[in-house]
Amino acid sequence: MIGHTISHYTIIEKLGEGGMGVVYKAHDSRLDRTVALKFLPFFQTHDEQNRKRFLQEARAVAALNHPNIATVYEIDKADDQYFIVMEFYQGNTLQGKILEKSLTIRDALLIALKIANGLHKAHSKNIIHRDVKPANIIFSEDDEVKIIDFGLAKLADQSMLTVSGTTMGTVSYMSPEQLEGAGVDHRTDIWALGVLLYEMLSGERPFAGQFAQAIMYSITNEEPEYISKVRPEVPLQIESIINKALQKNPEKRFENMEEMEAALQEALEEMDSGVSHPRSGFKLGRKQKKAVYITSVMMLLLALIAAFFLHSPKVHEQPVSIALLPLDDLSVNASQEWFSDGMTDALITDLARISGIRIISRSSVTRYKGTDRTASEIAAELGVDYVIEGTVLESGNQVRISIRLIDAQKDGYLWGEVYNHDLKNILQLQGEVAKAIAAQIEVQLTPFERNLLTDRKDINPKAYEAYLKGNYHRWQLSEEALDKAKDYYEMAIEMDPDFAPAYSGVAFTYLSRAQSGYVSLNDIIEPAEIALQKALKIDSTIPEIHNMLAVFNAWVYWNWQKADEEYARAIELNPNYSEARAVYSHLLFILKREDEALYHIEEALKMDPYNPLFQAMYSMDLMYLKRYDEVIARMEKNLETSPGNRVSLATLRSAYHQKGMHEEAIDIWRKTFEENNDPEAKEVLTNSYQRDGYEAALKNVAELYIRRSKKEYVTPWQIATLYARAGMKSESLDYLEKAFDDNDLNMPYISVDPIFDYMRDDPRFIDLIKKLNLL
Repeated sequence: MIGHTISHYTIIEKLGEGGMGVVYKAHDSRLDRTVALKFLPFFQTHDEQNRKRFLQEARAVAALNHPNIATVYEIDKADDQYFIVMEFYQGNTLQGKILEKSLTIRDALLIALKIANGLHKAHSKNIIHRDVKPANIIFSEDDEVKIIDFGLAKLADQSMLTVSGTTMGTVSYMSPEQLEGAGVDHRTDIWALGVLLYEMLSGERPFAGQFAQAIMYSITNEEPEYISKVRPEVPLQIESIINKALQKNPEKRFENMEEMEAALQEALEEMDSGVSHPRSGFKLGRKQKKAVYITSVMMLLLALIAAFFLHSPKVHEQPVSIALLPLDDLSVNASQEWFSDGMTDALITDLARISGIRIISRSSVTRYKGTDRTASEIAAELGVDYVIEGTVLESGNQVRISIRLIDAQKDGYLWGEVYNHDLKNILQLQGEVAKAIAAQIEVQLTPFERNLLTDRKDINPKAYEAYLKGNYHRWQLSEEALDKAKDYYEMAIEMDPDFAPAYSGVAFTYLSRAQSGYVSLNDIIEPAEIALQKALKIDSTIPEIHNMLAVFNAWVYWNWQKADEEYARAIELNPNYSEARAVYSHLLFILKREDEALYHIEEALKMDPYNPLFQAMYSMDLMYLKRYDEVIARMEKNLETSPGNRVSLATLRSAYHQKGMHEEAIDIWRKTFEENNDPEAKEVLTNSYQRDGYEAALKNVAELYIRRSKKEYVTPWQIATLYARAGMKSESLDYLEKAFDDNDLNMPYISVDPIFDYMRDDPRFIDLIKKLNLL
């Protein structure tokens, strides 16, 4: 449009573009002045709802007359296009001033006061801006503050013309009620002004994050750091204003903009008079203050909770249970199995993050791949209400997913849909499918969950394919498979350096190799930590990242409190995260919180009942409770369906050991060495057992490992446990101390593993427990 004339306005240049309009600099030939023209985007000019909203905005703003609000001259129409004619301002935006870091405390206070003045005027006319942000605050040539773009204004006594109005605006400045899709009033502008004042003073936004969903979570769930901690010279009165404006409950904010305006004016006058004081260096930080508050009200809170449970009826709302069967691959290329498996897992992961759904995990539905069983038969085995089946076809840069929802009781189709997308939109596609399924089974999404499934960025298709291939190999857990998985994850990162899940996958492969005894932890810890921190920096809302942080803190750093927090965070982000719950149960046993531990492992098994690893982990928990007969029964059954599961073999031989069933334990040791492809160890074990008995057999295998350790890596933990079972306490303690020095990932288990019970009163053992901070 540059150079064109609209009515009597000649377009000079384009100034900017937003969701509701395009703005041009123009010359008014009638009055010989420079103006700004705002048009609807071309593709929206024939949309009746957008046209009505556009005119609503224009009429609302045109009614305002205030020195801190951009002047609207007229509303016109030409060539079937409506446009607003506004005063043109040459100055900088507030966004620019914040980036320049040139604002003094007084400057920020004065700007906030002028913005409050303008918003007070708008509110008096029942007009709410709803998009107060630095880019919408500009300065005239004489440095006067002007509020522009009431493009999201809503007349307080007029309903919005479209539901899209509930989610419009810039996320960082949106109030909690905006994010939740609730009705908003003038207090949402009070919130936004509080955010602006905080940012002007600190140069930082109070609620931060790499992606929109992380910011949304922070706004609705977290408290910002005190402004005076970020900038200590900020007076207490200003801090109080910010804190009140940023109350999550609108009822606790300033009652109206006039009240906030008065508080800002008073703070400015005190600053000019020199009587205002910065925050004391001894004042409690937010977290400390929170701790004091919690302590002071604990007895009252407990009393209220007790009263609630004694006098209120109990309400049990069970999540809707579903099973997503492996998607059938319609590709003619047999090597594409990784894609269909990957898409199945991705959809399960998305559905798992919906708190109103209990979804069966991937490993338990894999057994139904290609099955001819009916939906009702599968549902009965898995204990679910609905079964979902579907197909996937990947061709070139396109992917098609067909989904069908089945009533498990009637074997009848309830709903079906076909989705076609470009591969770069694959994450958006997965989110659409997850939301559609939730809608069909009438599960209400929380605002956080809806935003999580909606706000999906486009990705590099080749990077995503490499990531899916990495997952495909990772699930196999052999040393070779883990190496292949790492290669694919690194390939994904090379193609897309901001692909957070791939970094998390790299960290997983490194740690899994150390946990399995393939390498020393010291050989992989640094690159593993780097990969995990990069993932966290890119996107802190991915539950797998918090699970990995929990694993690192529990089994590497032995930071029990931090590990506890990270497992809780991972489960909060994905209530169906069975893997996190299963491993968390072991940490809780180590921390002597048995009831919580059993709850989490039992929940994991509800979500993934046929997972042999989780069955083994549950049996390990039972072994810590000395319930050996149950362990034996479970693990013998587990090994019938998964004969080579190493954790099952280890758990069963330990239970046999505790029961004094030495011959059975030796037989499991033989099977273990067969699975490990270690004929030498099997021969030493068998010959020693036949010649000298059980304890001598284990002792001789330990000494074989010691000889090997001169040439290759052998975990000292394995040697220590063999000596412990052989009754050789001193030798076992020697290698436990070596395992501690090597930061062996299995060391925390000494606090619960019954094979060490006979040495718990030994000073050396007690010293190890103390060093681990597990007394």
